[in-house]
Amino acid sequence: MRQKQEITGIWAKLFPQFSGSSTTLQGRVKEMMVHSILMGLVPAGAKVPTSRALASALGLSRNTVSLALQVLVDKGFLIAAPRSGLVVNGDILLGQAVQSSPQEPTPSGLQWNARLVSRVGHQRNIVKPANWQEFTYPFVYGQFDPGLVPLRDWRACAHQALFVPAVRKWAQDHINRDSEALLDQIQHRLLPARGIMAKRDEILVTAGAQMACYLLANVLLDRNTVVGIEDPGYPDARNNFLLRTDHVKALPIDADGLLPSRAMGQCAYVYVTPSHQCPTTVTMPLARRQEILALAKKRDVVLFEDDHESELNFSGRPLPALKSLDTDGRVIYLGSLSKTLAHGLRIGYIVAPAELIRELRALRRLIIRHTPANNSHTASLFIAQGHHDAFIRKLNVTYRERRELLNNAFAKHLPEFQIMPSQGGSGAWIKGPDGLNAQTLAEKCATRGVLIEPGDIFFRKSSPASQAHLRLGYAAIPGNLIEAGVQELAKAYHST
Repeated sequence: MRQKQEITGIWAKLFPQFSGSSTTLQGRVKEMMVHSILMGLVPAGAKVPTSRALASALGLSRNTVSLALQVLVDKGFLIAAPRSGLVVNGDILLGQAVQSSPQEPTPSGLQWNARLVSRVGHQRNIVKPANWQEFTYPFVYGQFDPGLVPLRDWRACAHQALFVPAVRKWAQDHINRDSEALLDQIQHRLLPARGIMAKRDEILVTAGAQMACYLLANVLLDRNTVVGIEDPGYPDARNNFLLRTDHVKALPIDADGLLPSRAMGQCAYVYVTPSHQCPTTVTMPLARRQEILALAKKRDVVLFEDDHESELNFSGRPLPALKSLDTDGRVIYLGSLSKTLAHGLRIGYIVAPAELIRELRALRRLIIRHTPANNSHTASLFIAQGHHDAFIRKLNVTYRERRELLNNAFAKHLPEFQIMPSQGGSGAWIKGPDGLNAQTLAEKCATRGVLIEPGDIFFRKSSPASQAHLRLGYAAIPGNLIEAGVQELAKAYHST
């Protein structure tokens, strides 16, 4: 009896810690019991209290507890012992290492700092708080609004991906191959929408644009390769190139995006974001795209075109991708599903000549073999059944409204701030008054529940001028909170 009382006390104390781990009470009870058994909090052979006693201790219905106990019996965590009721099955721990008391680590004398051959951790990176959803006004770029995500459609596709014929396709080890279903949708649906025709052996699926940049840098660059990137520009791409070469050149931009400058012509490779320049969001007009391509051809420059958020266009159909205008194969195209659907999916792709894709695929195999095939298969169904196109239309309507609300709120409450005009995307690039330190402003905003992103990180070098910039995303914040958020931002600014 005493042992049962002790177990009841353990589970009553442990249960509140699982408050957000499952969507149902029964699920929380099961997870709590499994955790306590596998962690040795409840020993093998221990007698389990009755469902009535547990229900009373946990403050739940007896039926909820009984169902949870039955599942643990079915899974082999508990067994019915003669005249003893349910007991913890010792065999469930056979695959576990013997638990021992934690010991203080013994200093080894190894100097790890001296052994490091790279200093990736010292690079300047975009920093976003993990608890961004706890902010009242999350003007964070690159996150999502749960109210917009088409969960029902994605859930239906995920369910279809669990049918036996589908599982046989994605559950196997693909070695270095990609999901044929996703390749089919990229080749016949996504790329033609950008005016791009590609063969299967010219497409590689990646875990987002960052992985694409990493693969390209490692296959194409050495310490002496000159690579150009827009300034301001995408920090993750810049950092990837800096790992491989000592010659990353900051290229000037203007109100039309990347300038076809002399500096650009001195590069072997140039990273460019024409659809929505990162971070200013400006869209490169067709004439400028043709100038960029002409200069690249004249100076034998290869272009890395990151076409992120190209579908998010407020003024009608998006302009054709650089890749679609390319006549001599010098544009390597980087696309993504993560930027629109959900960043946590980490699904991107590269379009490049087949001989380059073969090398990129071989390098990817050494890192992760292939991207998660279950997500790829679900994504292919999501696109094939029209959910993706419907979702993009919804996003364009919603983001256009939110952008207008943001513009109006700044005009009303912070007219001294300049918002860069934009034809689409999910964020705004803003220049504050001279002397503004956006990092200091961000810290003050955080105390008011407002999350903003200082823009200094996007520049190759920090300066008083770069520190006056900030980026505000409107993908994650509901429209009805935008003006109130800007009001709080204004209060933080005027309190300086």
